[in-house]
Amino acid sequence: MFTGIITDIGKVRAVRDTDRDRRFEIETRFDLATIDIGASIAHAGCCLTVVEKGAGWFAVEVSAETLDKTTLGDWVTGRPVNLERSARVGDELGGHIVSGHVDGVGEVVSVRSEGGSHRVQVRVPRPLHRYIAPKGSIAVEGVSLTVNEVVDDVFGVNLIPHTWEVTTLGELKPGSRVNLEIDMLARYLARWRETA
Repeated sequence: MFTGIITDIGKVRAVRDTDRDRRFEIETRFDLATIDIGASIAHAGCCLTVVEKGAGWFAVEVSAETLDKTTLGDWVTGRPVNLERSARVGDELGGHIVSGHVDGVGEVVSVRSEGGSHRVQVRVPRPLHRYIAPKGSIAVEGVSLTVNEVVDDVFGVNLIPHTWEVTTLGELKPGSRVNLEIDMLARYLARWRETA
């Protein structure tokens, strides 16, 4: 489990297809002595398992399913990546409960400055848009955000300067593809409604 509070921007240092899956090596400032093989780390909102590590980097393997359902299939060497280590019991829950299971890929419709902040609108694949509500939570590229408004299949968020500067969201532009995870509560409520 994660909270959607990014603690490092890593960088893809190598990409290689193997006989198992696709392997990514990620440069990081995390203290790798505190990260075990098998640890879970969210990469742009996608929970992946550490399979190897070296000086200033670790490796993960990604299945064809994950490559197909997330933006990870687009990743190339040099790409910056939002990273978050898994939460521990007793940690401050600064964002919201995030599972690291990407629900879909959205497309940025617009980005505009609003004072010191940035207003970003994202189009959501249908039927995922049904689970997004104003003042609800959503994870975009692994970042916990509050939804400002929803109009049909487009939602808007406001990015304060801190978020813009310390995550990869500061690089968003119209046409950018982003990993989305809806609020877990919305997912379970919708399922209950469907089956009740």
